[in-house]
Amino acid sequence: MNIILIGMPGCGKSTVGVLLAKSLLCDFVDTDLIIQNKYKKSLCEIINEDGLQGFKDKENTVLRELSVKNSVIATGGSAVYCPEGMQNLRADGRVIYLKLSPEEIEGRIKNIKTRGIAMKEGTTIRDLYNERAVLYEKYADVTICCEGTTPEDCVNRIVKALNEP
Repeated sequence: MNIILIGMPGCGKSTVGVLLAKSLLCDFVDTDLIIQNKYKKSLCEIINEDGLQGFKDKENTVLRELSVKNSVIATGGSAVYCPEGMQNLRADGRVIYLKLSPEEIEGRIKNIKTRGIAMKEGTTIRDLYNERAVLYEKYADVTICCEGTTPEDCVNRIVKALNEP
């Protein structure tokens, strides 16, 4: 079974994912890196050259085709816009939503223009949070509040939640 991490940019999916994979003796997969490797461009370049919909189509393709076992998968924050991709991920795993307030996300993200975040021009982090939160909750099997925690605390909360019936 896989563990799929979803949540806003900056919530710690990649950082927590690596630690969680080590803790659970699993492989670690970062879907943003797969997208970059497959298309030989940074996320920012893909968004700038192909537009938001073009990026989402590429992300959906990668998520739909992903086939791994016994892995922790850190998705991009926009993965929840990819219904076929999310269906594929959910078929063989549990989805964990790393929940963080817009205020804490704003404090963590310093490179919003160059990070490759799939968001329309003029959109704020709060706007993006309000748009995506309902999708994160829709797909989540488990929600972990990461507010004011360290990555290690977050891993411990995930492991505890996974061990509960």
